[in-house]
Order: sequence, then C-alpha cells, then structure tokens
Amino acid sequence: MSSFRIHLLAGVAATAALAAGIGTAGAASWKYAFEEAMTDVQGVYAQKFKEEVEANTDHTIQLFPFGTLGESADIMEQAQAGILQFVDQSPGFTGALIPEAQVFFVPYLLPQDHETLVNFFRTSDAINEMFPELYAEQGLELLKMFPEGEVCMTTQEPVHSPADLNEVKVRVMTNPLLVESYRAFGATPTPLPWGEVYGALQTGIIQGQENPTFWIESTKMYEVSPVITCIGHNNFTTAVMANKDFYDGLSEEDQQAIQNAADAAFDHIVEYQKGLHEESLEKIREVGGEDVQVNILSEEERQPFMEAAKEVEQEFTEMTGESGQQILDQMKEDLDQAQAE
Repeated sequence: MSSFRIHLLAGVAATAALAAGIGTAGAASWKYAFEEAMTDVQGVYAQKFKEEVEANTDHTIQLFPFGTLGESADIMEQAQAGILQFVDQSPGFTGALIPEAQVFFVPYLLPQDHETLVNFFRTSDAINEMFPELYAEQGLELLKMFPEGEVCMTTQEPVHSPADLNEVKVRVMTNPLLVESYRAFGATPTPLPWGEVYGALQTGIIQGQENPTFWIESTKMYEVSPVITCIGHNNFTTAVMANKDFYDGLSEEDQQAIQNAADAAFDHIVEYQKGLHEESLEKIREVGGEDVQVNILSEEERQPFMEAAKEVEQEFTEMTGESGQQILDQMKEDLDQAQAE
C-alpha cells in the first residue's frame, strides 16, 4: 500500500473515530459491514447483533451489506483502519492476514451434524482462545465465529468423481488452501472477486463455483450453473470482528454489551439455520424446475474426494508451520470432545 493511501486512510479513520465517539462519553454511531445481503445468514446475524446492542446501550449501529462499501478486501481494509467498527468476513478472505484461519478450508474437517457443529463452535479452545490472539496481532478483536451452512459446488455438468472436474474452471476465493483443495479434487481453481462470478459463469470464463446452498439460492447461481453437487466437504465459516483500537477504547460496560450481543446473535443464527440447507435446495428445485439438477453424493462416491483431502491437510501444515499444526491439532481435539458430548 502506498504511503499516500496509508496517510489517507489514517486521516479518514481519525475522523471516523471522532464520529463514532471513540474515547468520548455519550452515545455513538458504529458501522458494521458484512459480505452478504440483509436477508442472508450474515445479515440475519448482524440485525440481531444491532438489536441487542441498541437495546442495552445508548449506541446505534449502521449496517452495510455486501457491495455498499466495496468487496471483501475493501471492508477488511476499512475495519483495520478504523473506518468501520465491526466487520463480518470469512476466514477465506482473512487467510492472507492470518494463514492459520485457512484451517476452516481443510476438507472434511468439520462435521455435517448440525448439533455437533454448533457445540464445537461454542466450546472449541482453538476458536475461543487461540484464534483471538492471532486476530489481535492484525488489529482485530475476534468477537465470534459461526458456521453458515453446508457448502456445495455448482457446475455445468454432473460431478460424481474427481475425474468429472478435469479441466473444469471452478471459482474460488483468493485463498491458497481453497485453491489447493480444488486442485486436489481435480478441478482448475480460478480465484475471482465475488462480484464477477455470475457474469463469468454466464460467459463461460469459469464453469463452476462453491458456496452454502442458501447463498446459491439467494444469488440465483443455479440460473447460470445449474448442476448442484453436495459432497459433504465443508461448512462455510465466518468471523465477526471489531477494530481492536476501537474496542480497547470502550468502557468495560460497552465491551460486555458487545460480547453479550455477539453471544445472543450466535444463539439466534444457529437456530435460524436449522433446516436451512434443505429448505434452500427445495426452493432451488421449485424455481429452477427441470433445468436444475441436485446431486447428493453417496458415501462411496465421496471417498475419492476424502482421500484427496489428506493432501490438502498436509498442504495446510506446510503453509502454516508449527502454529498451523497446533491449531489443527487443537481443533481435532475440540471436535472429538464436541462429538462425545
């Protein structure tokens, strides 16, 4: 980043800090940006968070859904600069800042069972103790991580094995481990900003993409990528953060109110998600009709993908070294505990 841009952001951040009431008494207006629409999972979480904060403090929160302040990289930059007080962003995009966060893209690491998954996010030492330290090093206060739903891929042709992905260009986030995952699955991973994906599918620049089914349904990806394949490889994870300087400058009462709001919004969103995956697939079938094909791969069909996932896990540890290995080991221990409870 140029020195001019750094100084420009610093100046804007200082102005935003004054407007937000950082370090001053009385009510403040805080800004919160996220990567989805108001009616999508991140939007539902954000609205509950806003409701809780405004009900229990004198402060107000302005919500900025996807596209209103730029792409994912833009809102992260604004959050780190202090222009935004809160941001919700997938570890897929923060992987460049926090390489260990890519662990959420190790295929078949997270469980498919909803209750086990929720219990894991509630109790995991990796999520609730180790990751906050890593985020703090980047000027971010990690408030909450939560799952958004099972990820499925959409393509032009049916996929029943890695061989079916040969020479298929699949859009991925700009995340090194996700690139490795689709390479291991047999595809040609193609990083693209989200705003370009629909058009790229429409024109044939790419032939596929992956996302949670609610997002496939709400963005109508099935219109230009009509074959939906669920191989059970992941559950999309996201993280809600605050600018750390902003957060550290708050009173203990405001900090507690924010943490309480994050917890309440977590409870709300995991309840909201019950059955959402199946409901989204049903809506897609209803609207798409015979033009849409939904394939849920059998355990036998998933085996080659699961074998390929071992390469990706090894790649993760090579990318992230000892710290990544520690995170991965702790997550596996936490997952075993969550499944046992």
